[in-house]
Amino acid sequence: MSLRPPMERQHIGESSSPRLRAHNGVRTAFLLLLVFVVLLSSVLSLAVGSRPIPANELSRSLLEAWQIISQQREADGISTGSLIAQLRVPRTLVGILVGAALGAAGAIVQGLTRNPSAGPGVLGISAGASFAVVIGLSYLGLASMHSMVFAGFLGSLAAAAIVHSLAVATGAGRGGEESLVGIVLGGAALSAVLLALTSGVLLANLTALDRMRFWTAGSLAGRDMTVALGISPAIGLGLIAALPVAARLNILNLGDAAATALGINPARVRGSALATVAVLAGAAAAAAGPISFVGLVGPHLVRPISGADHRWTVPYSALAGAALLLLADVASRVVVRPGELQVGIMLAVIGVPFLLALLTRRRLPEL
Repeated sequence: MSLRPPMERQHIGESSSPRLRAHNGVRTAFLLLLVFVVLLSSVLSLAVGSRPIPANELSRSLLEAWQIISQQREADGISTGSLIAQLRVPRTLVGILVGAALGAAGAIVQGLTRNPSAGPGVLGISAGASFAVVIGLSYLGLASMHSMVFAGFLGSLAAAAIVHSLAVATGAGRGGEESLVGIVLGGAALSAVLLALTSGVLLANLTALDRMRFWTAGSLAGRDMTVALGISPAIGLGLIAALPVAARLNILNLGDAAATALGINPARVRGSALATVAVLAGAAAAAAGPISFVGLVGPHLVRPISGADHRWTVPYSALAGAALLLLADVASRVVVRPGELQVGIMLAVIGVPFLLALLTRRRLPEL
């Protein structure tokens, strides 16, 4: 009996199958479709807002914005090109990066925990970022958005390290698969503790509460180019690391015994997967706050095409997450114009019905 996983046997034995080639063709076409949707969402993000830009002016305004950015010349702050260069381009870039990070992290978490209703927040990462930012605002005198981003990133990494330690302790000496329980329960327990501590600190410091109320709802507003450039290395490295992690998750889901027989160290795979999620979700939470539902909804939107193969699900989810966050951000600028909602609130309006529908289905999708 061969111990090769089904996907590997299929790749080796049926590489010339017309049916397999057609399936891969569909997957490639869907990947290109997702890229197009992200590009279209980016154009909408640049054009729609409290000051909408008509289609006949958009190309000229984009050219002006490109000249301002590329030549690093002073913007007058009045023209539509200046508006795009100073506000909407950074906001769109942050939206793409954060959405892609949360989408990929959600797909990895669902594959790691084998739980289709899981998301990056289940690991306590968002709670760790929130607690670190609150401590920085209340006791360390953080004043700028960049210092808040840095504090949130450190807090998320610390939370992920604690959850990983709990998972290792839970799975020690019991075959390793029980560490999945340690990951979920450890993340839930840590989130509860950190959220309680965060609330306590905020209630004792009304100034910090006033500054945190917009960040905790999740928002892309007010993020400049330095925030986008600051999180891009971490998210870029996280997305690159997610690809080999996704391939190993396929083998790991066969069971620890089969994975070990194929030369895979289950504990190492789980550790690398958790570290990748920490980097992706941590950078996203630090830049935009604890945005929920992107990591939950994104993988489910693409799984009808990708199936249970994480090699396709993870990149699909990254693109779907970027498009979903950008479209939700565009909608948040329109529904209460001339004001706007925080994108986290808009995603909750979209995500809660989706989550309820997912939980009430008779049969959850298999991972």
